[in-house]
Formats: sequence, structure tokens, C-alpha cells
Amino acid sequence: MGTRTPVTPVSSTPTIRGVLRRSVFWVVAGVGALLVAVIAFVLTGSGGTAGPRLGADNPAPAGGMAVVEVLRQQGVTVVPVDTLDEAGDATAAAGNATLFVSDESGYLSTAQLARLDDLSSRVVVVDPDFLALQALAPDVGFGGVSTADSLSAECTLPAAERAETISPGGKTLGLPAGAAGYTGCFPGENDTYSVIERVTDDRTVTLVADTAVFANDEIATYGNAALALNLLGAVDTLVWYLPTLADVPVTGPPSLGALTPGWVTPVLLLLVGVTITAMVWRGRRFGPLVAENLPVVVRASETMEGRARLYARTSARLRAIDAIRIGAVARMAQAAGLPRTAPLDQVIRAVAALTARPPERVQAVLVGEMPGSDAAMMALSDAIDELERATALAARPPGAGPSPTAPPSTGRMEP
Repeated sequence: MGTRTPVTPVSSTPTIRGVLRRSVFWVVAGVGALLVAVIAFVLTGSGGTAGPRLGADNPAPAGGMAVVEVLRQQGVTVVPVDTLDEAGDATAAAGNATLFVSDESGYLSTAQLARLDDLSSRVVVVDPDFLALQALAPDVGFGGVSTADSLSAECTLPAAERAETISPGGKTLGLPAGAAGYTGCFPGENDTYSVIERVTDDRTVTLVADTAVFANDEIATYGNAALALNLLGAVDTLVWYLPTLADVPVTGPPSLGALTPGWVTPVLLLLVGVTITAMVWRGRRFGPLVAENLPVVVRASETMEGRARLYARTSARLRAIDAIRIGAVARMAQAAGLPRTAPLDQVIRAVAALTARPPERVQAVLVGEMPGSDAAMMALSDAIDELERATALAARPPGAGPSPTAPPSTGRMEP
């Protein structure tokens, strides 16, 4: 026998070019998503808010950075705070300070609002809600939105007289006629005003109905800047107070986050990072497996005995008999002169015709019967072997010699 030329296994490990070719779509998709995110950020960031409304460091149209910077240039010390306790500490440290308050979200309770009057002798409240009016100016109510084309001071309040006019169309406050201790400025219809000041003893509370007077986009129109600077720059220190969730009283039992030590969160994040790194490290793939011939000769009996032990251990009788049937059907189809791709029904009819047996019996042996015990499986295996021998004998041409015997097995599984 000639020496067979060894077959060189074809490696299916992906090349760098192949990986890049398959990754083009995801790279393009990622770049496109990044561009869309950048464009959306630019479009929304230019007109959106960069912080809370009237924030001291918010340069957006609704922020208050413009008036704060002008006050600082004029020598006023502006102290931004976001809790009531910080506001109290800042006003106490300054001694004489103006307190600016804008509680847009209504975080302060009635008791907290009542404290504002005690923190400073000069308090300016912007866009007060119902609780703020009840706590600081009980006689003042809501007046709706002004429909006047212009708003003139028409009062003796120095800051309003210097401003002369403010931008029209904003919110107003209602003040009953003859209310003692109150001064209304920039009047509208039906006893409504845009600015109301209440003076009691040595304390002054100024209520500004609309935030446009202090907002960046309106501060330079009409007399808004003059009104804001005169109200907030009367003394050397201005405490700029915007309440936050930190002012909301905590009720109920402490949360899990409050009970958890501070080191737990960093440790959890570190563990998550280590887990992801380990998954990437140990879970990497170098590509599909390469098909190679075994460098050793494996005895066929070893494979047969090992598979037989597995079948016996799991009582997989049907799988074992199916393996026998598949081999027998292929050999009987070859003996009957049928192609290897012939359907099972055609093989059954051909075998039944050659062996003069009922097709139902042949089908039962090759397909139908299911062994329920080891003895039944052995009996069915013998029946299959007997049917295969009968088929081979019937398919032998007349006058042919005895059936050739199979060559002796070498006990090895050849490649």
C-alpha cells in the first residue's frame, strides 16, 4: 500500500483583516451614535438650563448669574447656599446681610418659612407660593398674570423709583386696599402689584411676584437691573438661598443607604469592575477550533465499550438500539441497490420485498419496537441482525458463491 499524504488541517482562526471587516458595522454605528449624542447635547445645552432657576452660577436664560456677577463687581459679597441651616449660618456670620430666597419647588414647610423672617432684617422672596405668603405676608394673595403693556413704579419704594419700569406680562400679587404696613409697586389691574414690601419694626420683607426681574434673559430690559441691584445690593453681603431636597424633613425609619457604611459602595464598585475584568480575561475566544487528525490510533473496541458503558449507566436502550438500526438500515439499503440517501420507507419496502416479509414486521424491527428492558433490547438486536442477514442473502445474485466473509478486524479505528 502506498503512503497516504497527510492532510494539512485548515485553520479557521480569524485574521486581523477579517475581524476588522466584521467590526466595520459596529464601529460605524458607534461613531454615528456618538455624533447624534454630541449634536443633541449641543442643541439642548444651548437653550436648556445649566442649573436651577435663578441659580447663582447658572448662565442659562433662566439663571441668575448675571445679576450675581454685577453685584460682586460692585463689592457685594454673594454667598450661595442651598439649605436653611447654611442660610442661617451665613447671615449670622455676616451680621448684616440681605437674604434672597427662591423656593421654586416648594421644599420649605410653614415652620421653615417662618424662620426666614428671623434670619435677616432684609429678606427678598421671589415668586412666593401660598405657604410663603401665609408665613411672611398673610394679607397678600395671588393676583394672576399682568396684562398691562407697561409697569411703572408708582410707589415710594426707593429701589422701585430708581427702576421706574420693569418688564410687563409676569405674575402679580394681590394686596387689599388699606392694608397696614404694606407698600405695593408696579400696579396692574384690580389692586394687583408686581412688587410688595412689608415693613414691621426693623425688618423688611420684599415680595417679587415674577422671576423675570432677576433672570439672565430679562435683567437687561426695562428697569429690571436697577430694581434687582438696589434690592439686593443695599448692604455688603447677600446670601443667595435656593432651597433643595436637603431642606425636606426626613420622616420614617432610616433608609438602607443611610445605614450602610461609606466604604460599602466603593467596594461594590471595585468588585463589579474586577468581575467584568475577569470575564473578559478568562472568557476570551481565539476563534473556532481547528480540525486535526489524531496523532494516535484509537482502538475501535475502546470507543465501542466506552459508549456501551454510557448507554448502560443511563439505561439509554432506545439510543443504543437506534445506533444499531442506523447502521443496519444503511447496509441493507446498499445490499438492496438503493442509494444512501433513500428514504426509510423505500428501504423498508425493498427489504420486505427481498425477504418476503410483511412490511409491518420490517418496520417494527427497524423503527417501531421500543425495548423496555435489557432482555428486550438484546432480542430486538438479534432480530435486526437476522433481518440484515436475510436481506444480504436474498440480494445475492443466483449462482453466486457463498457470501464473502468480512475481513478480520484489526481492533483499531483508522482515520
